[in-house]
Amino acid sequence: MVSVSVVETSSQIEAFEDVCPESQRNLTVPVLYQLAVERGEGEVAKNGPLVVKTGEHTGRSAKDKFMVRDATTEDSVWWDNNASITSEQFAALHEDMLSYAADKSLFAQDLKGGTDKTHSVNVRVITEFAWHALFIQHLLVRPPMAERAFNTGATPDFTIVDLPGFEADPERHGCRTKTVIALDFTRRTVLIGGTSYAGEMKKSVFSILNYLLPPKNVMPMHCSVNVGTEEDSAIFFGLSGTGKTTLSADQSRELIGDDEHGWSENGLFNFEGGCYAKMIRLSPEAEPEIYSTTQRFGTVLENVVMDPTTRELDFDDNTLAENSRGAYPIDYIPNASLTGHTVHPKNIIMLTADAFGVMPPIARMTSTEAMYQFLSGYTAKVAGTEKGVTEPEATFSTCFGAPFMPRHPTVYGDLLGQLIEEHGVTCWLVNTGWTGGPYGVGNRMPIKATRALLNAALDGSLNNAPMRKDPTFGFEVPTEVPGVDSGILDPRSTWADGAAYDAQAAKLKTMFVENFEKFKPHVKDQALMTLANEM
Repeated sequence: MVSVSVVETSSQIEAFEDVCPESQRNLTVPVLYQLAVERGEGEVAKNGPLVVKTGEHTGRSAKDKFMVRDATTEDSVWWDNNASITSEQFAALHEDMLSYAADKSLFAQDLKGGTDKTHSVNVRVITEFAWHALFIQHLLVRPPMAERAFNTGATPDFTIVDLPGFEADPERHGCRTKTVIALDFTRRTVLIGGTSYAGEMKKSVFSILNYLLPPKNVMPMHCSVNVGTEEDSAIFFGLSGTGKTTLSADQSRELIGDDEHGWSENGLFNFEGGCYAKMIRLSPEAEPEIYSTTQRFGTVLENVVMDPTTRELDFDDNTLAENSRGAYPIDYIPNASLTGHTVHPKNIIMLTADAFGVMPPIARMTSTEAMYQFLSGYTAKVAGTEKGVTEPEATFSTCFGAPFMPRHPTVYGDLLGQLIEEHGVTCWLVNTGWTGGPYGVGNRMPIKATRALLNAALDGSLNNAPMRKDPTFGFEVPTEVPGVDSGILDPRSTWADGAAYDAQAAKLKTMFVENFEKFKPHVKDQALMTLANEM
């Protein structure tokens, strides 16, 4: 492996800065918005949002993400889950991307990942598109202009270079296709090419923090967070499409953030300064706070269909993508926190979109059961969140975010278990998937019922409800909740054929058991090992 000196690393970063004129560094939202329109990168919709198309890639390219395997990462990265390239291949990629950028006029933003100043990282993002610079300015934490690295002369902790027009060479760069997302912890650089999907930039910051924080006993989490008036903060774990953004955007609770957070000795803190919400089938009735962001200047709408004449938006049209998205600053949500941090949590919610239709709408878990569910990360991939996924399919994504976990899952699982015990957190499993049968037969869980059950969990009243033990998974399920049809609380009773339900439940349990086998050699918690053996 090639070792990289500090001097060499600095010169590589400065090389990209050289093709980013001072006039295009840390531009404001209105300027970037105007440039995006003038350059033909997007169009203005009715009431002011910027509508853009991402082309071939309308979701993450999970199989095109690579990490440099060298002395820094050899013994600390979970290589069973993270594809690797060599330091030499990364260097070649860097050289070729720099050559591609030589005749371009790039944009740069100096931002932060993390609102907890003790644990944040300074990130410089260099982009080919003005709208990408606008997007990432919305999504990351925005320091005051006087404190940004270009103005202070400081060196950023990490640099992300995003060049959608660049096409990678698998033979030369060690990647899979012309699309590449490559992360080098030694050079502290991320290179993204061959995709216009802007989410790759923010997810790269998440991967960086997921690697850096655990050794500091700080828990990085793919989750949303909100807090009530009684300082009763709650964590919502879940993959894209399971409802984290929707369910955490509650008018009665302050939103800390909708996707990525840390849990430190200081409490919970947002990694981001904005939100990246799904737009497909968005309605003002079901999600008024999110819908309102689509009716104002500055919001970036990815792959949302717009009438070319009236400029009206059609959120039900999935012609361009099932995974249409909206990016906006978090203060576009009326009840959002302006500090991005809050106290230690009182409740943890683990969201799963159960495609088998056998999970109850809500269940209370012990800390050990919560660790098991967290490591399992059962849900269904929702159409559009990854290239090639056209309908929900059952999957296990450990830690509810496997693609972004550089370290072994048990590192995060052990840390979560310790924090749950230390702070006496109540844990809940919530099924936002199907009931009355599997996907294709049953119906999606009614969001009104989910909200009612969540409200009861968050205000503490659900702890006093009568409970039964789930015969398949062992966690506690309420049998009566005011305002909720009791029939929906027992998933077996919602099926026309009870025997068919039993078969599906047994099948899903077997999948859990088989999936967990790979974690057993790494499990240190004895109670968790006992639970796994008894499943």
